[in-house]
Amino acid sequence: MPDSTRLQLYPGPSFVNIMPNLRQILASHGSILVLDAASCRIQVGVMTRDKGSRWADSKEEAGRGIFECVESLGVDTSSVEAFVFCEGPGSILGIRTTAMAVRTWGTIRTRPVYSYSSLNLVAQAINRPDVSIIADARRESWHVQKLSQALRRVALEDLTGELIMPEGFRHWSTLPNPLTITPYDVEKLLPSIAEEHILSLNESPDAFMHTEPSYKTWTPQIHRAP
Repeated sequence: MPDSTRLQLYPGPSFVNIMPNLRQILASHGSILVLDAASCRIQVGVMTRDKGSRWADSKEEAGRGIFECVESLGVDTSSVEAFVFCEGPGSILGIRTTAMAVRTWGTIRTRPVYSYSSLNLVAQAINRPDVSIIADARRESWHVQKLSQALRRVALEDLTGELIMPEGFRHWSTLPNPLTITPYDVEKLLPSIAEEHILSLNESPDAFMHTEPSYKTWTPQIHRAP
């Protein structure tokens, strides 16, 4: 895709399957609201083409933290021209709360929504193909992201090489050893990879899942005495 000054990334109601970069989105839309609840630190930023960016964070649970950040920034959510949110991996509850907020704001006025992967964001910023960026996938398995590779889910015993986990990401599985913790500061990470095509138009904002959850069915039966 050519890097023109203004790109028509969102021509109308029909979303286009393209992967723009941050610079292109700002050039096209002028103002965007960024929301990231993948870690235990909620991060919200308003970025504009001409006036730079402002950020707020919160350690409250996402249902409060997101809206407190938006309020502290003085953002009118009906006035921003596009939304950018982290779809994970990370806190499923936080990410789904963010996605719900974006969908709700979208009912007021239809605007494009772009999503990015938390681990790919870190991998692009670190820019080292030899390391694995990881996050807990529960049940002793881990999400694994390497630079320019697809996200994988692997068992703890299959983790190899140098491992890096973003700061503030919750974990339930046993931590691999050795493990390096790296800062997860979206305010610094996003601008550092502004030319990388890591954003995707997202018609149905929700948390990333490797596979859809499956549930056992229960057949009701009348209780009978033995």
